[in-house]
Amino acid sequence: MIRSATAAQGAGVAPGAAVLTPDNRDQVLDLLTGALRTGVDVKVREDIYDAPRVTPEELRDLIVDDLPEGSVDAAAVVDEVRRRILPYCKNEASPRFAGFADTGADVAALAGAVLAVFAQQNLINQSFDSPSATFVDVAVLRWLRDLVGYANPPVGKVADVWDVGGVVTQGGTGSNAVAMMLAREHAGPGTMRDGVRDPGRFKLVVPAGIGHYSVKGALAWIGCGESLLEVPVSGYRYDLEALRRALRAHRGEVMGVVAYAGDSRTQTVDDLAAVHDVVRGQDPGIWLHADACWGLLCAFTDRLRHKIDGIELYDSITVDAHKVMEVPYTLSALLVRDPGVLRTITTYSDLIMRETFAFGQVTPFTGSRAWESLKLWAMMRARGRAGLAAMAEHRLDTVAAFSALVDTHPRLARLHDPDLTAVVFAYLPSGHDPARPDVERLNRVNRAIHDQVLREGRWHLHQFSLADGGRVAPGAEVWPLRFLGGNARTTADHLAELVGEVARLGRLHDTP
Repeated sequence: MIRSATAAQGAGVAPGAAVLTPDNRDQVLDLLTGALRTGVDVKVREDIYDAPRVTPEELRDLIVDDLPEGSVDAAAVVDEVRRRILPYCKNEASPRFAGFADTGADVAALAGAVLAVFAQQNLINQSFDSPSATFVDVAVLRWLRDLVGYANPPVGKVADVWDVGGVVTQGGTGSNAVAMMLAREHAGPGTMRDGVRDPGRFKLVVPAGIGHYSVKGALAWIGCGESLLEVPVSGYRYDLEALRRALRAHRGEVMGVVAYAGDSRTQTVDDLAAVHDVVRGQDPGIWLHADACWGLLCAFTDRLRHKIDGIELYDSITVDAHKVMEVPYTLSALLVRDPGVLRTITTYSDLIMRETFAFGQVTPFTGSRAWESLKLWAMMRARGRAGLAAMAEHRLDTVAAFSALVDTHPRLARLHDPDLTAVVFAYLPSGHDPARPDVERLNRVNRAIHDQVLREGRWHLHQFSLADGGRVAPGAEVWPLRFLGGNARTTADHLAELVGEVARLGRLHDTP
């Protein structure tokens, strides 16, 4: 039995018995094989949940308790996780989970994630903490740079971390925060050393109503306050004339402009080349950042590549592998056009060796860092360019099929023409007239649909507020539903069933 070193009094368990050793290798392997089998079963199940939906308070009372006095076998702990916790965990790989695209179901990525856990590498240093793992980071960052159109030096010319041109982070929020630090240092060299002396010179331009919360948070974290300039949008893209006017009115005060290659609501891809031209025409010194957490998908296939034309001209780009590449949580990267700019946010410590390939020097907010890049390296190595293209094209086909079902249903309406994998749509109450909409009723019905979907747990759709662009309630704030077509297991039958379920719930809640 695999027991804790602090087992019940008198058990006589040798110190270290709870730790993997050559002596208990086979027992541990049996235990972990069973745990792995359980994990695979979670991924492949049809349902999102393996237990009826319960309230947060019920889950609190089921799971939160006091630390036990005695010890138990590790096998008993694994069994407890299987019985008490996993049945209530969502399974994003279920074909009925259509609210996000983070399935984490790529086989090679899962294998890479498991191996990374066992390898126990710390990416803060290279020479002794992550001798080979560091260069997996380097390889992945170079692959991502190549996909978005950034130039890479020859491998033999990569002499230190400042030649790589990017950092791996735990998520898009972290990547965007690093980008904002770079923009701040670009606008005010030496601010890392001296602190923010004049917050008014660090304004950030974002598109109104569709920006991601991470950018606003990052400004606060780096001492710039909530200095956002929100510019009106048209069709969920920048109104270019409004952008030009804003830059002109705030000349000398803007440190950066953020454009979305797939915003976090409709996944609309902005006209990146046009935004670049407007910004550079007003002030060549403004930092340009592209949030491509969703838009990285465009780099995989010629069917989408034209949508991100011009992204290679931006100073920095955020990409999220866990959103568009089916790798387990979490993995993002911040890429920079000029690799040398990472020197502006470098920190040193005798705990972080000043060695040539210590990524700890250029990863703000992060000390010890797990080997997250191995799962992405494994996924990209296994699929190659052809596999990435096939994955993207399958998703586009799914989105087209779902859009067609929405368009042909008399009580459903899309709020946009999909650029990527999102379809934002709404149930239209009886008698709905876009020219004179009852916005309160429209929102009440759609929120009731979403609430019941979550409560029942058979399906999952996303919901958020959004300014309607003119399709269901022009100019009004509406609460539509969102389908994401990123799940490889979702079939045509699932799509038809989902549309039917939304329509059924709409009829159920459609009361005057």
